[in-house]
Amino acid sequence: MSPGDNHLPNAKAAPFSKTAPFPIETLMANLANTVLEHMRTAVVVVNDARKVRYMNSAAEALFGISEPRSTGTALDELTFDDGSDALTGFDETFATGQSITKRSAEFRLRDGTPMTVDLTASLVPSTNHLIIELQPLNRLLRINRDDHSLYSQETSRKLVRGLAHEVKNPLGGLRGAAQLLERELKDDALTEYTRIIIDEADRLTDLVDRMLGPNRHPQIAQVNVHSVLEHVILLVDAELPGFIDFERNYDPSLPSIRADEAQIIQAFLNIIRNAGQALEKTNNPRIVLKTRVVRQFTIGAIRHRMISQIDIFDNGPGIPADLLDRIFFPMISGRADGTGLGLAITQTIVGQHQGLLECRSKPGETCFSVFLPLAEGVKNDNPEIPAEDELDE
Repeated sequence: MSPGDNHLPNAKAAPFSKTAPFPIETLMANLANTVLEHMRTAVVVVNDARKVRYMNSAAEALFGISEPRSTGTALDELTFDDGSDALTGFDETFATGQSITKRSAEFRLRDGTPMTVDLTASLVPSTNHLIIELQPLNRLLRINRDDHSLYSQETSRKLVRGLAHEVKNPLGGLRGAAQLLERELKDDALTEYTRIIIDEADRLTDLVDRMLGPNRHPQIAQVNVHSVLEHVILLVDAELPGFIDFERNYDPSLPSIRADEAQIIQAFLNIIRNAGQALEKTNNPRIVLKTRVVRQFTIGAIRHRMISQIDIFDNGPGIPADLLDRIFFPMISGRADGTGLGLAITQTIVGQHQGLLECRSKPGETCFSVFLPLAEGVKNDNPEIPAEDELDE
């Protein structure tokens, strides 16, 4: 092969053989023009000092750094220092040449984003360089998690609808009987009891209706997410005047979404009001609202070109781990006086807008993330209403 050849040597030539050392500079130049650049698997090459010598395009996208800037950077500087050993522990590989594999290895990128990957590290003996392959699993894990969430939501909705039917019919009978009885009674002391029956029947009927979520057809329009958030902040600040420090981290380029403004306000009000109530015993209570545009994002089985991501952080005590997986179910609440309907209604609204609602929490920080497609509107279950939520191509 001539010195100017930019293609990898033929495998039969055994370029990595100890008896025929292949210059690392030539190896790096060849790699840049090979199939590695078109692989979806991230590939990083490091030397025995754990310094990056090469990364392909997929690795550049994964770590958020260009290949020229990464060259010479320590491997552990590509990630956030949170004690993770995902990109460490390669001493044995360098010593023995034995490849290692790590399944579902977790670490954080430099911006704090959590990442889960399948990792394989192999040694090139002739150059003593390590080739690390990383297959991101975040999207697959998200799809599985979304599928489970959608299944749970649908199961919950069917349960609530069935419960509503079984409860509202007897309640109507009880209320009607109490009204008839009230007309026959002449003693005010006795009619007080029938009034209690009627009031409690009305209260239970209202509770069931709230469990069913929004009961009107959505009114689709262009909605500015930042205007919605500012409106909700005013409402919550009026309930808890001056108690919470609201911080904005808005993306000014965020486009409007097609949605029902009243429903979207209700969804964010439920989240931010809950956050405010969770901060009642917190010193220096703070809520941070962050908006961003995310491209090529999967919700359920649909991959969207662009979505809006709205993160709502609070520095409260956090949500107990045993409650975290159930907080979106009706009647589940972390407060003794809570109805457990706010987040269930919020998830229903977000789901009607083909969006996704997620929560992660640890002591001192809870984050609710709302993902809303920028091209679609709200789901239209009524065939008589024009399908205004189709893609705007």
